[in-house]
Amino acid sequence: METLEQIQNFKGKYPKQLWYLFFSEMWERFSFYGMRGMLVIFMVNQLGLNKVEANLQYGATQAFVYAFTFVGGLFADKILGYRKSLFWGGLLMIVGSIILAIDPKQFFFLGIGFNIIGTGFFKPNISTIVGSLYKEGDPRTDAGFSFFYMGVNLGALIGGYICIAVANGSMLSSLVPENLRWNVAFGFASVVMIISLLTFIRTQKSLGPIGLSPLLNLKDTKKRVFEYATYIASIAVIPLIILLVSNPKYTDRFMFIIGPCALAYFLFEMRNFSLQENKKIIAALIFIFFSIFFWAFFEQSGGSLSLFAEHNLETKLLGVTVDPNGINNSANSAFVILFAALVGLVWLWMNKKKIEPNTTVKFGIGFLFLAVGFYIFYYCKFFANANGVTSLNLFTFAWFIITFGELCLSPIGMSVMTKLSPQKLQAGIMGMWFLASAYGQYFAGLLGADIAKIAENKTGIEALAIYCDSYKQLALYALIAGVILIAASPFIKKLMGGVK
Repeated sequence: METLEQIQNFKGKYPKQLWYLFFSEMWERFSFYGMRGMLVIFMVNQLGLNKVEANLQYGATQAFVYAFTFVGGLFADKILGYRKSLFWGGLLMIVGSIILAIDPKQFFFLGIGFNIIGTGFFKPNISTIVGSLYKEGDPRTDAGFSFFYMGVNLGALIGGYICIAVANGSMLSSLVPENLRWNVAFGFASVVMIISLLTFIRTQKSLGPIGLSPLLNLKDTKKRVFEYATYIASIAVIPLIILLVSNPKYTDRFMFIIGPCALAYFLFEMRNFSLQENKKIIAALIFIFFSIFFWAFFEQSGGSLSLFAEHNLETKLLGVTVDPNGINNSANSAFVILFAALVGLVWLWMNKKKIEPNTTVKFGIGFLFLAVGFYIFYYCKFFANANGVTSLNLFTFAWFIITFGELCLSPIGMSVMTKLSPQKLQAGIMGMWFLASAYGQYFAGLLGADIAKIAENKTGIEALAIYCDSYKQLALYALIAGVILIAASPFIKKLMGGVK
């Protein structure tokens, strides 16, 4: 077994273990984004919810998915370790996906419950393992996370298009009976999750000591008691999750509680660290706070933009007939795949030339790209016909621009979380990063519901104007956030204490 030092002293741009984690994460994200892209359309067309309720339900479901990454990170730090947490999470996601494939209408919330808990254990810990492959201060870390992020988006691209296209009947319609389209679409998610877990199991030996249990100093019997208690508790809580997720009003209360409790936990833990370490934790919390706003806007893709794509977009992209919602769910991922490695190499080149912007400026630039992208969504109104159907080409170009904003924030954010957090808090801080995504998803649902409520019972051209004008407002808010971050970068840089 390789030592940690041998793993971290790799030659070249990327450690070999990154490739294994890349493929495991790729298939898991196929499953996740495939289901995410189906949620609102499934709830409207199959469960009979109106568009306002579907947006609120979407926000609630996604909020809980990301909120439990914080909980999963804590259990990994304290009891299971990254590897067992990842394995357990993957197993629960497989069960949830199979349940949805059997009968998505009857067992919708049961399947979602398993997937929420499973993602909570899986997602933060694979990202933390990636960070552990690098020594502190290694300038290749950002490039490594950009490459890993490409795996995330390769899965999202394939799953995001295939699942909704099969469910809508625009793909494999001759092979899949109409009454089984949704079953098969959810079935794809279960199959690829099995592939993801098998990939990790077959390659985890290459990780050496990374991600092993933090309880190795305990006797095996006592360690197993803690581990089995975690497994049992995570299954026992699923009925509560179903109750909370199926009633969006409970989501409000949960979100009012989980964030302050998480913050209180970190303030409590900070007493164990030095002043310099605590400054870094504060810097991490600032990045986490701003990321909430980024994801609240970005995640309109699964809510209001999903409905916009279904009703207000042409079906041709560069002259080729496609599923507009498939494009909405996958265009961003396609652009990440094309440009993530290039952006990572640009950061390395700028680092060698000593002109690389610091992390705070990168975050600010990410918001500026987001603002431009949403302004292009607004500009789609000027290309609409009399029925309110507008250009899919221009819509896709907006995602092209937003992608560069995401690449300046998301992989960099995951990377800097591992750099700023003390070793004993790494998975917890990464979970907090994803908890910010939970709040982003939650607010995305509220924003989408507000837009859908205003656009309810409007004609196509009236609804188009309402959607586009709303996106113009979001563009303005993103611009303001970007300017604030760039202006505050000198102050935040001091808190980071040399971390780049």
